[in-house]
Amino acid sequence: SLGAGLTLVGSGLEMTYGIAQGSFVWLALAIVITATFTISSVLGIDKGIKWCSDLNSKIFYILLIFLFIVGPTLYILRMTTAGMAYWLQNFWVWGLDPIDIGGEALVMWWTLYCWAIWIAYAPLMGIFLAIISYGRTIRQFMIINWILPSLFSVVWFGIWGGTAIYWQANGTLDLVGTINNNGAVAALWAFLGHMPFGGIIIPIVMITLVLSFSTAADSINRTVASLCTRGIQHDEEPATWQKLLWGISVGAIAYLMVAFAGGSQGVDGVKFLAAAGGFVVLFVFVLQVISCFKMFFIDKVQE
Repeated sequence: SLGAGLTLVGSGLEMTYGIAQGSFVWLALAIVITATFTISSVLGIDKGIKWCSDLNSKIFYILLIFLFIVGPTLYILRMTTAGMAYWLQNFWVWGLDPIDIGGEALVMWWTLYCWAIWIAYAPLMGIFLAIISYGRTIRQFMIINWILPSLFSVVWFGIWGGTAIYWQANGTLDLVGTINNNGAVAALWAFLGHMPFGGIIIPIVMITLVLSFSTAADSINRTVASLCTRGIQHDEEPATWQKLLWGISVGAIAYLMVAFAGGSQGVDGVKFLAAAGGFVVLFVFVLQVISCFKMFFIDKVQE
């Protein structure tokens, strides 16, 4: 994800300000993002990670409300409710999508490929969520980490996606042509540039992207450092040198993959590695599911 962040922000600099992407730009971005999430991780959960997450969330909320007000509000409401209803109606068909419905490409690049990447990141993210949720009930954990984020995702994609569809359908902005000619990333910056006050919003979004990738990376960085620390408790912070070591390592690997493999190709390489790791972790997941059933039902009955 950090490698994707380098190419994403780099493409925005190129399209908006004419700064060509290359090794120097990616290196500068890697240093900024790595320094941000490493410092945040070193400061700890309360002083670092929490502060970045709060600031990042507030900017997202402001952007979302702004687009909802200045965008096609009624169309967004209709599209979101209709899309949600259509999704619920076809939930099981799409969720269990065989090759003859979605096609081989969809099953390969979405069901298998993306799921494998998510599985690869799930153990580290799960450990971090367990650490910050210590003392909460399972119900509270599920509401905060599953239900509310899912509802927010519906609102987020409804507002941004609804606006994009409206502009495309009315001929206001040819996002499909932009995607076909310059890729999906270019469509993001074309979309932002078409918004009211786009010249102000674009740099704000770039800063928000840096914070977003930093927020994701500092939680993973802390978790990896914790796993490498013998006897650490849930309320203890790993050693600073551990956080610095893993933070610099993650930033360096992301830069090397992007710079020497050619931008998006380097990101694809990292994704393939993550997908391969996810396939291995899948077998661990099976054991964890069995363990959860034993812990929740069998052990409880015996007690």
